Parts: sequence; C-alpha cells; structure tokens
Amino acid sequence: MRPLLCLGLLGTATIHALVAPPRRPLARKAARVPPAQMTPELQTALTLNTGLAVAGTLAGQKQLTPTGLVHAWALGVILWSSFVGWRGYSLCVLYLVVGSAATKIKQKQKEAQGIAEGRGGARGPENVWGSAATAAMCALYGFRKPSLRPLLAVAYVSSLATKLSDTLASEVGKAYGKTCYLSTTLKRVPPGTEGAVSLEGTLAGFAGSVVAAAYAVAVGLTPRQAMAPVIIAAFVATTCESWLGAGAQGKVKWLTNEVINFLNTLIGAGVGAALSVRLFNLY
Repeated sequence: MRPLLCLGLLGTATIHALVAPPRRPLARKAARVPPAQMTPELQTALTLNTGLAVAGTLAGQKQLTPTGLVHAWALGVILWSSFVGWRGYSLCVLYLVVGSAATKIKQKQKEAQGIAEGRGGARGPENVWGSAATAAMCALYGFRKPSLRPLLAVAYVSSLATKLSDTLASEVGKAYGKTCYLSTTLKRVPPGTEGAVSLEGTLAGFAGSVVAAAYAVAVGLTPRQAMAPVIIAAFVATTCESWLGAGAQGKVKWLTNEVINFLNTLIGAGVGAALSVRLFNLY
C-alpha cells in the first residue's frame, strides 16, 4: 500500500503546480494574494484517479507496477485537469488498454524466444513517462498558451497515436511477423531485433494510428481534417524510431528504450502539428 501513501504528496504538488498563481516581484507592501481555488476539473481529476488507483490496487490489477500506478495517477490528474479533459484522458486510457492487451499476444512464445516485455508487460514509471511525457507536456502547455490549444490537441493526439502504432507494430510483429527486416539495411533478422520491421507489424501499427485518430475525432478532441496529419505523423515517427533502434540503441549508453519512446512521441507530436499548419492549413 506504499504507493497509495504517496498519492497525497503527489496530489499536493500537482495541485500547487496547476492552480497556484504566478509569483510577482516583491513590493514594499506586498499585496494580499487570495488563496488558490481548486477548479472543478481538478477536484474531479483527484477524486476519479484516486478512486481508480485504490480500486485497481484492491482488485490486483497487473497492467501497472505499484510505482507505475502512482505515476499513472499523477499523469491522469494532469490530463483530466487540462484542456484535453475527459476526451484526452480517455484516449490515453485507450492506449493503455490496447497496448497492454497487445503485449499479452503469444506472450509465452515471446518469453521463450526472449523477446517479451519484462515484468509480464506491467508498466513501470519509466514506461508511463516514456510513453506519455510528450502528451503531458502538450496538456500542461495549454495552461500557458490557451490560444494554441487546438494545435496542441493535434500534437497530443499525434503523440499517443504514435505510441499506440509503435506498440502494436512491435508486439504484433514479434508474434506474427513471418519475415522481418532491419529498417536501416533491409537485411533479414529474427523477430524482436531492435529496429526490425515486418509487414504484419506495419499493418497493425497503421491500424492503431487510424483507431487513435478516429477516436479523437469521434469524441471531439480534434477536427476530422486532423486525421490525416495524425496518421502520417505516427507513420513518420515510428519509422524514425525503427532507425534509431537499429542504428543507435545499444551503442549510445543513454539512449535507452524509454528515451527512444519519448523521442518517438515527440517526433510524432511535432510532425502532426507541423502538417496541420503547413500542408492542411488547419490553424
């Protein structure tokens, strides 16, 4: 139950970061600043995510490690409290559910081959932020720049669509990929090789990006015209991720899987936003 004891501390820090007024230069007689008010969105976020964390712990959920659950709680509070609201929150949950299910596909086979995700696919804090740090940054920046929220929403969706695409491409490719090629040399390699791609995995990844983009449109998070930029961004970013995995991972010490995941989603968010502005004139 130690993770649950941390919720209060994380909640206090999150509340302060989201609702505390900006500091002003000190004057000779400092004006009395009224206490920060907790917004209804933040109240809902704290109540909902704490309830889900407690319920998940009592039910013995296995999608997240205990510390991963605490970090997922903090992420959930940030997302629900921000401009993306329940729409962006539910998209992140969609990624978690589908991504977790994908890691279970032929898990025993992947474990026997030594290419399965560690901890039985349970996500720790490094997985939470490696996958969703970019999305959290988009959500938080919306507090500072409300005028950019429509564009940030496209970047937000693009980052999660990219991660869902990457996860499905990797897990389906390892389970069903008949022929895998190294993305940098097109040399045939065994399934599970860093930077390897397969037809089956690529199709699954494309389907994942379409699902994420369509869901965002269905719930009103992004306009219909944003679907193409999001899908293209996910494809470009996952391709770059394969190149990074094949060319640099294992050779550059700090370039861990989590760092590559972050860079992957960051590229997806950037490409999605750029395409929305430059090619599709959405904003």
